Amino acid sequence: MSLINKREEKMKLSDLEQHRWEKLQELQAAGMPGYPHRIERTHTTAAAIRSYAEREEEQLPAPTVTVVGRLVSIRVMGKIAFAHIEDGAGRIQLFLRQNKMAKESFALFKKTFDLGDFVAASGPLLRTRTGEISVEVHGLRMLSKAITPLPLPKEYADEEGRITRHGAFSDVDERYRQRYADLATNPAVREIFRTRSRMISALRSWLDKEDYLEVETPILQPVYGGAAARPFTTYHNQLKQDLYLRISFELYLKRLLVGMYERVYEIGRDFRNEGVSYKHNPEFTQLELYCAYTDLAGMMTTVEQLLSHAAQAVLGATQLTYQGNDIDLRPPWRRVSLRELIHQRTRIDYMSYHEADELRAAMRARGYEAATNATWGHLVDNLLSAVEPELLQPTFVHDYPVEISPLAKQKPTDPTHVERFELFIGGMEIGNAFTELNDPFEQERRFLQQSHASEAGDEEAHPLDTDYLRAMKYGMPPNGGFGLGVDRLAMLFTDCSSIREVLLYPHLRARE
Repeated sequence: MSLINKREEKMKLSDLEQHRWEKLQELQAAGMPGYPHRIERTHTTAAAIRSYAEREEEQLPAPTVTVVGRLVSIRVMGKIAFAHIEDGAGRIQLFLRQNKMAKESFALFKKTFDLGDFVAASGPLLRTRTGEISVEVHGLRMLSKAITPLPLPKEYADEEGRITRHGAFSDVDERYRQRYADLATNPAVREIFRTRSRMISALRSWLDKEDYLEVETPILQPVYGGAAARPFTTYHNQLKQDLYLRISFELYLKRLLVGMYERVYEIGRDFRNEGVSYKHNPEFTQLELYCAYTDLAGMMTTVEQLLSHAAQAVLGATQLTYQGNDIDLRPPWRRVSLRELIHQRTRIDYMSYHEADELRAAMRARGYEAATNATWGHLVDNLLSAVEPELLQPTFVHDYPVEISPLAKQKPTDPTHVERFELFIGGMEIGNAFTELNDPFEQERRFLQQSHASEAGDEEAHPLDTDYLRAMKYGMPPNGGFGLGVDRLAMLFTDCSSIREVLLYPHLRARE
């Protein structure tokens, strides 16, 4: 059986892939490896261009470089050829002339090199007649032969030089499934994730400067908690124990306050077994921070400073544009109670309806959806969801019913509500904060209420965590906490309308 047939047995190739595979065989038969072990690069593309410009200004000889990257354009014109390669720093032109390199190498380039291949080019830098700084190629090597062609976009320049790109991944869903190819062909997508990385670094640097200690807490937990959400369940074979992927870091971080750390935070993944939407993914990145001896008001100030600092550090300003709306992150931000906000926008005062059926009827009378099996607290939350898209400027919506906030401390002037806020920016919830409950007896009572709700069919009710209660009984200092949806903040900072755009590998429905 031929080598090609053996290859087909293991990996089915399309006709175009088969043609490229045959080019690889021809290349290797000529003595040039298709996947060599190593290469020594002297300059990135950006560093090479910068070095030439500096030497040109000082009238010094042009440097000789070795640059590497992916071939993104090829234009052969008889005995000369032009190409562009891209690396992580940018792109540079290659100028190939048959009389400046080995004749066999030039012929191999024309016959066996394709768009998408990773190559190394060596030679002196020069300016072409059009003024473009280029590498005059004296030596050329293949670094990685691309068997599958990338869906490279076509580029068009208008009269003012603005570049428009068309044709890469007409199927948006396929971009997410093949994120590696999406990144390889779309510099704008690569920039989204650079911005996201800089944003997380800015959040971390501010917290570190404010003496918050970064910690790590368990992802696999025997009792999940800290949020109203259904968990993913797994099983530990050796321990013969059901475990849950965490839905929040909250209860483990607050245990550390008992252990005499005063300021702690964690940035990591949470997992919630819920629906998928433009702002929901089953696994997502969360920042949670807890600070002893502060409260909800202190958390508001902290959050204003944290996010405005991040915007300034990443975007160079505290103003940004999100989906056509100008947003100003300069403190102070608007503060409005949940009851006042809902009444302003819906004309429904939820505190006038003490039973779920009464509130449900009032909502339906005004045209709002109200599920028959929804609890009173869930109905209030549904009313908030109805007005959420209107909250474009940073807004702290505070004072929530105790029924939907089992981990927050009650207001001393109104025991029906707790000291809690949700932060909304750009028409979506960005974060959630409490004056944290530190009374173990009240916390036990709340947990038991949640247990009754779970028995009644509420799949998002908070489970009883006896170890957390034990920790609280050792004494937990008064504290405030805040949880930030990092992915949603990245959506704001990059002007992306879908969470999938800011997740390298979003969860997708399995193919049929």
